[in-house]
Amino acid sequence: MRVVIAEDSVLLREGLARLLDDGGIETVAAVGDGPSLVAAVAEHDPDLAIVDVRMPPTHRDEGLRAALEARTLRPGLPVLVLSQYVEERYAADLAGGGAAPFGYLLKERVADVTDFLDAVRRVAAGATVLDPEVIDRLLDRVGGPLGSLSGREHAVLALMAQGRSNSAIAVRLAVTEGAVEKHISSIFAKLGLGHAPDDHRRVLAVLAYLGL
Repeated sequence: MRVVIAEDSVLLREGLARLLDDGGIETVAAVGDGPSLVAAVAEHDPDLAIVDVRMPPTHRDEGLRAALEARTLRPGLPVLVLSQYVEERYAADLAGGGAAPFGYLLKERVADVTDFLDAVRRVAAGATVLDPEVIDRLLDRVGGPLGSLSGREHAVLALMAQGRSNSAIAVRLAVTEGAVEKHISSIFAKLGLGHAPDDHRRVLAVLAYLGL
């Protein structure tokens, strides 16, 4: 796997590259601003971009805007965003249209190396991975069909949004895999996601969860 890192903190940038290298993942470029991210994606055509939201010069949303621009050069580019804060609208912007895999993690999660590397690999492989705190914040503002989900169904959908498989959800919730499948079927029904050959209902459920 080949990764581009965009992070303005030199220490964190080098630390991320070291973690990835230890995990057998190649960092083909590590840059400190948005334009450099776009240039690196154009040059290296990476499998994943790891991007800080707040970068120079204003430290507001330059990283996000650069990631979206990079996707115009490389459609479908998986992007894993790292942020110090929970900022729901950034997750929604990245998920827009469901066109590409994305992840949103708080920087503090990088300290758990195993989980971080797992998230990197899952996003690169096409999964949606959201930090549990981001998911909790999203839950605070759900309504409509999402408001009809039971507590257990919310928990299952939250784990789906983290990119977990049915078997992993079953282990996390201490239930059978069959029970998880029943909950997911109920989620699909309540969200109005019927069978369609061209639709991925699991992805659509997560997008509905994000309010898209």
